[in-house]
Amino acid sequence: MNPAGGPVLVCFAVKEEAAPFLRALPTGVETLITGMGAAAAERAFTARLDERPWRCVFTCGFAGGLNPALRPEIVLCETDGNFPLRQALLDAGAAPGIFCHHTRVLTTVAEKRQARGASRADAVEMESEVIRRLCHERGIPGATVRVISDAADEELPLDFNALIADDGKLNLGKLALAILRRPQNIPALMALGKRSKSSAARLAAVLRATLAG
Repeated sequence: MNPAGGPVLVCFAVKEEAAPFLRALPTGVETLITGMGAAAAERAFTARLDERPWRCVFTCGFAGGLNPALRPEIVLCETDGNFPLRQALLDAGAAPGIFCHHTRVLTTVAEKRQARGASRADAVEMESEVIRRLCHERGIPGATVRVISDAADEELPLDFNALIADDGKLNLGKLALAILRRPQNIPALMALGKRSKSSAARLAAVLRATLAG
């Protein structure tokens, strides 16, 4: 893709979300790994904004399911009205969805039900709201494109909030210690890791198809 008016910027929170997409970047597309959470995303994205005029911005990655009808590997999108690639996203297999923002990873079914009841959103994420706000302030069309990594009825095997460092990255030392403390969770963690890889691959396929034109 060689978009008129500047390149497209595709943002992810962590490299695991981005890895399949980074293997073959479309022409005219650049990427940014922001780190997890709104504070990390705002720091990283603000620093990148002034580098050049962006045609549009995608904020991408995993999302926790809130709508019980949505299963893992479903890709949802929510776009500005003037987003130039909205129809391409839908044609590539993304489904329209509503996202809500949260300051922490929702790890329990009870937390997800509460968020669903309060927002009626389909999925929850941590970084896209601040990125979209900054885009609006600069007049840059933006889209949230996220893949469901854990369903509304699924408990996560660890409290990942305790493992996020100040820079928005996972603290691998704390992760290893948490696994050692609860080895019974290893099978569930392995299953989540396998599904996360397939979810990231599905997200990458949708993004590539969207940006191929």
